[in-house]
Amino acid sequence: QVQLVESGGGLVQAGESLRLSCAASGRIFGISVMGWYRQGPGKQRELVADITTGGTTNYADSVKGRFTISRDNAKNTVYLQMNSLQPEDTAVYYCSARRSGSAYWGQGTQVTVSS
Repeated sequence: QVQLVESGGGLVQAGESLRLSCAASGRIFGISVMGWYRQGPGKQRELVADITTGGTTNYADSVKGRFTISRDNAKNTVYLQMNSLQPEDTAVYYCSARRSGSAYWGQGTQVTVSS
């Protein structure tokens, strides 16, 4: 099993920034892709960004140029730097990790952006 613990959510005003962190523990050997998903009110969960062990990144069109995902393999931690936040970014953000064909999820952290 892989345990994922997120931190860094909160309430900000439009245009401000937040940085999310997600630390992995447990059976971390073999984790390949780590990423961030979000689920806004009344919406389906969607991919925000993900990153491979080698550092290849993938972003949703809606966050390109504003969000940056990074990963510290030595610390088994993935980060999401979110700049120029907008009210439509309001959601619960979930960390994810893939290992041996299985997907693992964190408990989620709330990000609320006021206008």
